[in-house]
Amino acid sequence: MLRWLLFALFVGICASAGEQKRKKVKSDTLSRGWGSYVKWVQSYEEGLALMAKSQKPLMVIHHQDNCPHSQALKQAFVADKSIQKMAKEDFIMLNMVEETSDKNLAPDGYYVPRILFVDPSMTVRADIVGKYGNRLYTYEPSDMQRLADNMRKAKVLMHSEL
Repeated sequence: MLRWLLFALFVGICASAGEQKRKKVKSDTLSRGWGSYVKWVQSYEEGLALMAKSQKPLMVIHHQDNCPHSQALKQAFVADKSIQKMAKEDFIMLNMVEETSDKNLAPDGYYVPRILFVDPSMTVRADIVGKYGNRLYTYEPSDMQRLADNMRKAKVLMHSEL
């Protein structure tokens, strides 16, 4: 009898651990390593719908898994606590590894990594840029302060313009 009780307890613990692992995988799948505590949307359309409902700006990160520049930016993005906090609390977040056919999300071309902000009026904020003249929406790991400033700017502009 004791063996059956221990066996049932063991099976219950294993099933519980498997369920917890499955939940984490889904979260990690959408984050793709950009921050597991941030809520990520699955598609641009879902992001636009949530943005309209919440009145929070949408932050779109275009990257590729095999790009060393994207990987370096991802590490810096995750390591910056203020950026992670704003991403979690103040933005609808989307990271895309597949290019979109929406030309509004590539105002100066298709390259990675690039980060764009969209306000609740569904306007891509072409005025919120990084420091590079030839690739306006790209950031490097050393640009995290600029990215944080641009995130704050996106929040302030969004609230003052609505």
